[in-house]
Amino acid sequence: MNFARELLSAVVKRNSGRLSVKMDVADAEQVKTGFKAVLEKFGRLDILVNNAAITRDGLAMRMKADDWDAVIRTNLTGAHLCVQQALATMMRARAGRIINIASVVAEMGNAGQANYVAAKAGLIGLTKAIAMEMASRNITVNAVAPGFIETPMTDVLSDNVKQDLRARIPLGRMGCPRDVAAAIVFLASDEAGYITGHVLDVNGGIYLA
Repeated sequence: MNFARELLSAVVKRNSGRLSVKMDVADAEQVKTGFKAVLEKFGRLDILVNNAAITRDGLAMRMKADDWDAVIRTNLTGAHLCVQQALATMMRARAGRIINIASVVAEMGNAGQANYVAAKAGLIGLTKAIAMEMASRNITVNAVAPGFIETPMTDVLSDNVKQDLRARIPLGRMGCPRDVAAAIVFLASDEAGYITGHVLDVNGGIYLA
């Protein structure tokens, strides 16, 4: 929860209105309770960013069922549960922005991450389906597909692996959280009002579809 505390601190500096809610997005009841708390405090929900994700890496032929289920439940089902809660209030307002954080591996695959790749690819499909369902309500639904970003999830990689990744990225560096944040801010803005069902790649060129 260190990141959550840092985020809350940053929000406090900019705005007195803030709320931090701890919940497991894979738990439907916790999601309902969390969204209820948000609506009770603010009365509305304009933007949802689905960013919760975990990894349980391993070769597909040896992957334990629990590791498969945990990743799908958090990375894909969790996003679906949050979307359901957000849509209830967005539909009444006839406006909203939903941004799902997918991954470059959903588009190009990655050995040893069958569960993670499947979940993120499913998230892209979910994005497109909800975009079609909600377009008439002025609710846009898009995805951001980051490449290899300098985060705690990539900190565990060895220096040799990171060096190899940088060599494969045309821009010559791994991304930083600010790169992804900028894409999210754009898709949440009025300027992106005519964009929906889109996957915005933020990968330094490592995968050019």
